[in-house]
Amino acid sequence: MQRNGMAFLSKSGQSVLESMRYYGFLIVSGHLPARALTMKKKCPECGLINYPAAQNCKRCGSALGETENISSNRRFLKSSIAKRVSACLVVLVVAIFGFYASLILSADRLTPDEHERVEAAIAILEARGFSGEAFLLKHVTAFRANDNWLNASVEKENAYAATNFPFEILTLYPDFFTYTTDDVERAAILLHEAKHLQGQDEKEAYEFVWKNRKRLGWTSDPYSASIIWRETRKLTREYSPSLFVCDFNEFGDCTER
Repeated sequence: MQRNGMAFLSKSGQSVLESMRYYGFLIVSGHLPARALTMKKKCPECGLINYPAAQNCKRCGSALGETENISSNRRFLKSSIAKRVSACLVVLVVAIFGFYASLILSADRLTPDEHERVEAAIAILEARGFSGEAFLLKHVTAFRANDNWLNASVEKENAYAATNFPFEILTLYPDFFTYTTDDVERAAILLHEAKHLQGQDEKEAYEFVWKNRKRLGWTSDPYSASIIWRETRKLTREYSPSLFVCDFNEFGDCTER
């Protein structure tokens, strides 16, 4: 048994040496690039690694094809791409969360009294049928009492509130509580800001509030003398002048009949 084993090893060693000499000759003669030696064929039957030019396995004689190597490479590429995509997504999520946290932590919370007045205004919106906006303000929005670092970098004048979309952060400045006459006017401002939190621009927000002011209960009587009413009407005319030019009420408000 030992002699037969030694004989088998000897034959196997000779075949390997012959193969090495053959591939060495091909490399030297330029018929086969040196990198070809690194491209092995794995036998699907016994698992032996064969040389790339081999058509049959040296151990079991099974035919060697390209299917195994190609499929393995494809699986490797898919796995590599999936890992890279997953890593990029994780980095992206961490970056977004860090940015959001920096906005939240760089500004102060509302006081309990201010928060109570905001809740009363949201309750009015919900009672008047603005359920979507009320839900957004009540359950999604993070309220802040002063500018975060991003808002502080933008110059503002006579602002009552500011939003950070799509992070759903709403900053309420002191004027929001000082110049509003009651919860209805605060509800009107919150309704305007809720449209920004939904991704709408100034024109759309002013139009929506002005068209729905009667539904909100915010009408010229008794609010026509208030600062919020006058400024909102003025800005609505600037952003949406078409609401104030109509046949039945020349140079007047087309939303009033």
